[in-house]
Amino acid sequence: MKTLLAAMFLIASAIPALAASPCSCDERPKIAVTGESLVYATPNKVILNFGIEVRDKDLLAAKQKNAEIWKKAAAALKESGVADKDVETDNLSIQPRCEIDEHTNVPIGYISRTLFIVTLSDPGQVESLTTKMFAAGVNHVNMVEFQTTEFKRLREQARELALKAAREKAQKMAAVLGCTIGKPLSVSESDAVSSYWSSWIDWDGAATSLTMSQNKDRDSRAAGGGDTESMALGKISIRASVSVEFELKDN
Repeated sequence: MKTLLAAMFLIASAIPALAASPCSCDERPKIAVTGESLVYATPNKVILNFGIEVRDKDLLAAKQKNAEIWKKAAAALKESGVADKDVETDNLSIQPRCEIDEHTNVPIGYISRTLFIVTLSDPGQVESLTTKMFAAGVNHVNMVEFQTTEFKRLREQARELALKAAREKAQKMAAVLGCTIGKPLSVSESDAVSSYWSSWIDWDGAATSLTMSQNKDRDSRAAGGGDTESMALGKISIRASVSVEFELKDN
């Protein structure tokens, strides 16, 4: 009983203190705007993900054929001047191919797969290297990712331009209303993103459009046209977007 009375006393004592606390709401007039910018860069790093897939009724034959293709591909990489440190075997797998019906699950063959990743510092090598890989027996290009090693610096540049754009927009909007802007009250940023777009010939001879991203956006498009058998290298676009809330003042 004493504990219950003590608790009731503490609650009653807290009520006046809560009532006396000032409102934390900011009631100043304000204006909220967004600013965006786009900075372009030439890619200077490319990551290619290749795949070898061999199917055969015999397990050892599937493994051997896969190994022979990889040996040829490795020799072509070395011939192209790709350093060992820039080649990484990503995955090796063997799985049975099964004929499935209601009563049985009988293997009818095997699939041997090898995935490997190649990093290039010269984007101009992409097409010739891909051609050599297919000539060696590689039959999949799972990913082509164009990057820039200057991404951090360019992202900061894009962010600065976006902030300037937001301030300029707020100033113009306030002027139309017969006001001026004061100091920023809040700032937030969307994720900086970059993108690269191109079109080229896939391994089976079909024209394929690929969007190759450093992060996750798809925006900049390199103009195609002419010879569809060559890859037209374009620019990486780095986008920044900010939201800023400024104090709004009378003139």
